[in-house]
Amino acid sequence: MDSLAVSLTGDYDQIIERVTKALQSEGFGVLTRIDLDKAFKDKLGVDFRRYAILGACNPKLAHTAVTADPEVGLLLPCNVTVEEMPERVQVRFVDPEAMMSMGKLGEKAAVKELAADAKSRLTRAAKSLAST
Repeated sequence: MDSLAVSLTGDYDQIIERVTKALQSEGFGVLTRIDLDKAFKDKLGVDFRRYAILGACNPKLAHTAVTADPEVGLLLPCNVTVEEMPERVQVRFVDPEAMMSMGKLGEKAAVKELAADAKSRLTRAAKSLAST
């Protein structure tokens, strides 16, 4: 298992609930949910497998990050995708360290520290899903 991705078996909707609870256990709430399959059907008339983007936010980390550099807001929230595949559901978590290393953000010690903290939390969330 990649530390920020996990392949699960089970009901898609139940897995989204499990992902939400795993995120909550690490201080993240889900602010947004975009169901791409529904958007593609509504806007394009195209059928697509079930695929959701969850916008996860840890308010304390987000506040500290945006205070350190307002441009961080362009990279928030931390996205998590939940994709229904044949015989499994793929869950992927964004890598905050990779994201926050873009441009001059990666030069700021406070931003690097927060990104490492966020990555640790998301990695633990992913691992908790794999172990249940």
